[in-house]
Amino acid sequence: MADRVTTITTGAAVSHVGRVRTNNQDSGYSGAALFVVADGMGGHAGGDVASAIAVRRILETDRLEFASPQEAEFALQSAMTAANREISDTVVERPELTGMGTTVSAMVRVGDAVTIAHIGDSRIYLLRDGELSQITNDHTFVQRLVETGRITPEEAAVHPRRSVLMRVLGDIDQTPEIDTSILGTVPGDRWMLCSDGLSSYVSEERILVALEGAPTAADAANGLVGEALDNGAPDNVTVIVVDIDRPGSATAPSGGRLVGSAALGGELDLPATGRQHARLPALLLHPIRTSMPEASFQPESEDYLDALIREDRRRLWRRRLTWLGAVALLLGAVALAAFVGYRYTQTRFYVGFDGDRVAVFQGVQNSIGPLRLSHVVRVTDLERSALSPFTRSQIAETISTSSLAAAESVVENAKSDSGG
Repeated sequence: MADRVTTITTGAAVSHVGRVRTNNQDSGYSGAALFVVADGMGGHAGGDVASAIAVRRILETDRLEFASPQEAEFALQSAMTAANREISDTVVERPELTGMGTTVSAMVRVGDAVTIAHIGDSRIYLLRDGELSQITNDHTFVQRLVETGRITPEEAAVHPRRSVLMRVLGDIDQTPEIDTSILGTVPGDRWMLCSDGLSSYVSEERILVALEGAPTAADAANGLVGEALDNGAPDNVTVIVVDIDRPGSATAPSGGRLVGSAALGGELDLPATGRQHARLPALLLHPIRTSMPEASFQPESEDYLDALIREDRRRLWRRRLTWLGAVALLLGAVALAAFVGYRYTQTRFYVGFDGDRVAVFQGVQNSIGPLRLSHVVRVTDLERSALSPFTRSQIAETISTSSLAAAESVVENAKSDSGG
């Protein structure tokens, strides 16, 4: 990574159970270069376990020092995939946790860039030059409705099913699709990671004001959590604020801080001197998937959700029909080419032997598998033994002609040669 003397990354993490919940299913981590927010789902004894597993698995990458943002990208995706597998294994051991899962939004600083990995509806924002931008895309049902033009973003904000997730880490999908990206960062940038306990109850206008007005990352994180609670925040709320080479920032902390269900005492002993160089020689053999393919989601009873499921099924059938149509067209083209080719062969004739007699054949002297491309038109009474050696050898090798009349002329010449 870049020189720690000249680059300062200061992070602060705060998590609160909220006004209604009795347990905190969020987990968060603020480290030397890694920052993660996870929002668990799956009931009282499920979501907290899933988010804690994910964060504690991913924070292991904070011990690594990456030579490039691409190495960090691969490491984050690998860690999230490993966390998904660990959650699935936990469900096998503890069947009562079936269905648990978690969102994850993670960010690693590598020099003057940040690498992001994301799944679910936790979010990452960037405040730069007074402008707030949402960097990640929600993997939710209502976001899908917005993208397909069914509802507006304003309608999505108050939609009754805005929390229905289409992609998470969990025991549902063994190969979850994880969005990754690499973005540049400049001195003075302030990044913010949060669970939907903040973004669902505090507007982006208020988030902008809180991030701009706070002198430190810790002040900003505490202020945002406080504003969510003031707005009633029934859900858990977790906020991590990260300052990049910001004037007035303190020296980067030497350890990491866990919050929420993963905390188990809060502080982690992750000294900066313990960071290790990442060894990822297979990076080029494992291209990072940065596309955002369509994902499956759990069916609901509401008509609009059923309609979207039916639409997905129709899309699948359309893809299958398109594929079958393409195959049918290809087979048709092959069949047509074969038919045209066969018809052409039947315009040709040749003279050869059928047994010991001279015969006229229609077609060409070839076959395709068991299919012969010629047949006998007429067998003459001219014997092989009656021909001169020269004529006999020519007919044995066959004499091709372009018409039946020409083939008959060859036969007549052979008869004359034999004295017949």
